[in-house]
Amino acid sequence: MSSTPLPGIGVRYDLVTREQRPLSVVAHRDGSRTLSAYRKDDPDACALSVRLTASEVEAVIDALMPAHHSPSLLSTTELGLVAERIELAATSHWNGRHLGETRMRTETGVSIVAVLRRAEAIPSPGPDFRLAGGDTLIVIGTREGVDAAAAILGRE
Repeated sequence: MSSTPLPGIGVRYDLVTREQRPLSVVAHRDGSRTLSAYRKDDPDACALSVRLTASEVEAVIDALMPAHHSPSLLSTTELGLVAERIELAATSHWNGRHLGETRMRTETGVSIVAVLRRAEAIPSPGPDFRLAGGDTLIVIGTREGVDAAAAILGRE
């Protein structure tokens, strides 16, 4: 599976099934998803495209993986929170700067719970953590806070 950041929209995930059928999912920042299936004989021709709300996505996940729930997992949507990945561009204003300089928590109320860098995960980065282009920040907060965080981190 490959992923492509779509600035201002979300992330597109592409895969080809065992039957050589191209599929894509666009994970929109509002929690909705667009699932698209393409023709096997013409991978540029979309045969089906369905936009799903966040609750419909959860229903599909339940249908595909009915045992995925664990009582110890936090269901953020029930609490009014969202968790998202935000990629830091190589040209970002924050490239090489300390996390604390973003004033992320103060300005947005969002918590950065981890940073993914190459094949490494850095949990709970502190304010002295130095950001780098290509980092993926795992954030949790309200929908509005996460949107504001994405805008701050998208600054070039």
